[in-house]
Amino acid sequence: MAPQLTQQQRDTHLSMLMEVTAIPTAAGHESRVIAWIKRWLAHRHDLDCIADPHGNLTIRARKEPESGNPPVYFTAHMDHPAFVVERIVAPEVLELSFRGGVMAEYFTDAPIIVHTRDDVPLKARLFGEPKQGDTHPTFKHYMAELEHPTESVAIGDIGTWDIGRPELIEGNLYTNACDDLAALAAAVAAFDSLALNELTQPVRLLFTRAEEIGFIGAIGACREKTIPMDARVIALENSRSFAESPIGGGPIVRVGDRMSIFSPSLTDAVAKRAEDIAGGASSVTASQKLTDAPAWKWQRKLMAGGACESSVFCAYGYEATCVCLPLGNYHNMANLDQVQAGQFAGQPRAAREYISVADYHGLIDLLMACAISLPRNTVAAGPLKRFDKLWADLSRVL
Repeated sequence: MAPQLTQQQRDTHLSMLMEVTAIPTAAGHESRVIAWIKRWLAHRHDLDCIADPHGNLTIRARKEPESGNPPVYFTAHMDHPAFVVERIVAPEVLELSFRGGVMAEYFTDAPIIVHTRDDVPLKARLFGEPKQGDTHPTFKHYMAELEHPTESVAIGDIGTWDIGRPELIEGNLYTNACDDLAALAAAVAAFDSLALNELTQPVRLLFTRAEEIGFIGAIGACREKTIPMDARVIALENSRSFAESPIGGGPIVRVGDRMSIFSPSLTDAVAKRAEDIAGGASSVTASQKLTDAPAWKWQRKLMAGGACESSVFCAYGYEATCVCLPLGNYHNMANLDQVQAGQFAGQPRAAREYISVADYHGLIDLLMACAISLPRNTVAAGPLKRFDKLWADLSRVL
């Protein structure tokens, strides 16, 4: 059964989502997101926030349950593919690096917005050919011309695509950066709605930096032992939606990505909590009708189109899995299927990412359920028990 949240709580969670996904952020320049988190924490005197040497943030209750169970971590990253001002050539000309994975076709003469330290948005447009930078040679650099010359831009200011304001359309939120700020909002919303004195295990949040350029914050957290080795880590993501992982189909329990398969026991435990909420499996069998599917939707998928921080945590020896939201216009790339196939007519342009609001609320439900109680050894206790019963009932046919 899903957690019983009031409509007021749901509305607050939606407001969190719309607010945080509109924040400009980039790998290594996550300060605005960190400021948003700290504004939320200002009202939560029962929580501590600890930064590790790499700037990753851990949020935990000052008084955790003494159950003897290992802690559960919900993790999300605080950056999104974006530009960073590297050099001011003239009052109207800037050189910017781009930090993240976006196809080259989307940059040609593209309109962008440069966000000053005072949060003044300045319109600009890219021009010329990309080049490798001197200070950050791993990032491609682009030249941009501001619409109006100004002295207010500084090195380190963030640039985003000029794609419009957040908007709710037919149950979906279209906004600047769902990946991964929608997951961050869900983690905060779930934590904010939990009765911490009812938890059967310590539950903590970890917000990492610089994921979009190669999981750098998560690698740093693993090397630093920011997370204790006995922790159970549930990384949260927004992953490109495909026909078999539709937007509106519910949050996705990821069994793996293109790099690795995640910890089977923990994946199964999260799936068990999803089944508890839904009252059934993620999909109907061939002998069932579609109407037999539970009303609370969830999915269980191998998301082989990309990689996430769960692979990092698994590689460093943690028990880790992932839950994600299916995402449209992945990394702001509109019409991505056609552009990748070479079948898009015209100049590809960036657009707002979008997710289903219902999927987002479903993710909060699932996180709250996992926080309250997360089964142990479900691979042995679940499927094996089922297989033993099948043997007892039907082995006579052999």
